[in-house]
Amino acid sequence: MSTERAEGAKPATTDLLRAAAVLLTAVGQLVVGSLGGTGAIGESVGTVARANDTPILPGGAAFGIWSLIYLGILALAIYQVLPRQQVRELHRRTGWWLVAAAILNAGWVFVYSARLVYLAQVVIVALLACLAVVLHRLSGMPARSWRDRLFFYGPVMLYAGWVSVATVVGAASTGAAAGLPGSGPGAVAAGSVVLLVTAAIAVLIVRAARAVVPFAAAVVWALTWIALAGAGVPVTACAVVAAVVVVVAGAVRIRRDRVPVAAAFG
Repeated sequence: MSTERAEGAKPATTDLLRAAAVLLTAVGQLVVGSLGGTGAIGESVGTVARANDTPILPGGAAFGIWSLIYLGILALAIYQVLPRQQVRELHRRTGWWLVAAAILNAGWVFVYSARLVYLAQVVIVALLACLAVVLHRLSGMPARSWRDRLFFYGPVMLYAGWVSVATVVGAASTGAAAGLPGSGPGAVAAGSVVLLVTAAIAVLIVRAARAVVPFAAAVVWALTWIALAGAGVPVTACAVVAAVVVVVAGAVRIRRDRVPVAAAFG
C-alpha cells in the first residue's frame, strides 16, 4: 500500500493511542513547567540555577522562552490529534519520541527543583537525544503546508534549539555544583570556549536540518541573554560572535537551498 493511500485510511488503534499520549504529555509538560517556574514544585528552577551560577548562565527574561515552547508543543499536540493528521507518517515516526521528550522535560523540572543537579543533567541529555531523533527524522520529511510549518516544524525546532543550549548551560552548572570554579578567570575562559563550541555545533545542525529559522532563533535568543548577563568581556564577546555566526550560517543555508522556504521553515 502506498504512503498516500495508507495516510488516507482510518486511524488505527496505535494511532489513537499515540495521538492521545502526545496530547496528554504536552498538557502535563505545560502544567509541570509552569509550576516549576513558580516554586510550587520544590524550589523554583531559577533559584536552583542561581545557586550554581556560571559565566554562561543566561540572564534577564531568557527562560521566558519556555512558555512559548510549551504553548507551541501544545499546539502541535492538538494539531496531530486531528483525524486526518493521526495517520500521517510524520506523526507516526515522531510521536512517541515527542512523548518521551515531554515526560523527560517534566521529570527534569521535578529533579532540578529538588536540587538533584547531577540527575537533572542526565535527564536533559536524554531529552536532547529524543529531540535529536525527531530532527533526524524530520530531515527526510518536508512540510506539506504552512500548517505543518506553524504547528509542527516550528515548535519542534524552537524546542530543540533551546534545549541544545540549555544542555550546555546545565553541564556548566553541574560542574559548579561539583565544586568546579563558577567564577574567576578560569571559569570565564572555559565559558568562552564552551560558547564557541556550542556555536560550531549549532552551525552543523543548521547546515543539515530543515526549519533552521526557529532553531537558530532559539540558539541566538540564549546567546543574546548570556551576553546581556554581563559575566565579563570575554564571555560577552564570545556570545555575540557565536550568535552572529549562527545567524550567518542560517542565512547562507537558506539562500543556497534549492527550496529556501523548506530550509527556513520546514
